[in-house]
Amino acid sequence: MDFLIKNIKKLVQIEYEAKEKVCGSQMSEIKTLDDAWLKIVDGKIDSFGKMKDIKADHADRVLDASGKMVFPAFVDSHTHLVYPASREIEYIDKIKGLSYEEIARRGGGILNSAKKMQEISEEELFESAILRLEEIICYGTGAVEIKSGYGLTTESELKMLRVIRKLKEASPMTIKATFLGAHSIPPEYRDNRAAYVDIVVNEMLPKVAEDGLADYIDVFCDKGFFSVEDTERILEAGLKYGLRGKIHANELDYSGGIQAGVKYNALSVDHLEYTGDAEIEALLNSETMPTILPGAAFFLNMPYAPARKMIDAGLPVALASDFNPGSSPSGNMQLILSMASILYKMLPEEAINATTINSAYAMGISDILGSIATGKKANVFITQPIPTYEYMPYYYGTNKVETIILNGEIITNN
Repeated sequence: MDFLIKNIKKLVQIEYEAKEKVCGSQMSEIKTLDDAWLKIVDGKIDSFGKMKDIKADHADRVLDASGKMVFPAFVDSHTHLVYPASREIEYIDKIKGLSYEEIARRGGGILNSAKKMQEISEEELFESAILRLEEIICYGTGAVEIKSGYGLTTESELKMLRVIRKLKEASPMTIKATFLGAHSIPPEYRDNRAAYVDIVVNEMLPKVAEDGLADYIDVFCDKGFFSVEDTERILEAGLKYGLRGKIHANELDYSGGIQAGVKYNALSVDHLEYTGDAEIEALLNSETMPTILPGAAFFLNMPYAPARKMIDAGLPVALASDFNPGSSPSGNMQLILSMASILYKMLPEEAINATTINSAYAMGISDILGSIATGKKANVFITQPIPTYEYMPYYYGTNKVETIILNGEIITNN
């Protein structure tokens, strides 16, 4: 089916020559086209240009975007949105002054979700997760990575990954699944972490691979969780099954997780609140995408990752929501876009690049998503009438997306 969007006030994030990511000073640049049209054919971007140059304005379907802008849909490269229940009681504990680590030591946090995960049915898990997917689509997200990690037993981890597979089949979104068996250490293995790592490597991973349930593998490499040695062992095992790493690193301290991720050519290292000169040096000239999760740092009142220093050093930066029930209970990427500028002093252009092309790289899909380029999948959104693209991060707190198009089909009109 042909699909034409015409009279676009500004077409944002266009590429005439596709890039896989943008780094350093390039992040402050985005290409736009005023008074534009965009043609979609068979679910892909076919062509675009200025209205004065349009050769024909007919198609099977035509949308008039007068006064409105068109962006590539957001790519959210780090979430835990398959979970059994919310954790607002722990939120109260945080208000009272308990730290993330203190709550975890009391059996809260990830362990709380793991206990409930073992009790919930696959069907209930799917039904709650599909509603969250529908919610984030309304805010302009067109692709999402979803991790396991609230199972911490072989059967529960497999259950989570089976639900993610069902979501891939049921949702118009582009979804990647990540196996995160090493998300936390079950209480019975607190004094024998190596034994739990054995289970992740020798029991969980072969079954995940046998059933083709994951695209990537992840480890929480941080203080109080998994060591660099544990992480490297799991990453090496994952590579044997064709699963590239995506690491939780340096959220709580300087853990060595960033360096381990680079050593094993991880696709991304995520969180990065504790990132210094040594970590930046390790990331330079690597193929690993530094990914910042503003929602978690904001919600937990933690230090903010040094985004400005990283970009100024020449690194690329991606941003993702970390949507999860304990430390970032929101998948609103418009809010992440605003946080990038407000909390991390990123220019609007840098924030747009970080939530589109660079986050697509962090999901391994920047060849098909993350920008408006001929041949890419037609995942775009049309805004409400707005004055400038800088208005997107500036005017926080309201949904500025009017129409979401995924795979060349209108999914929703807000």
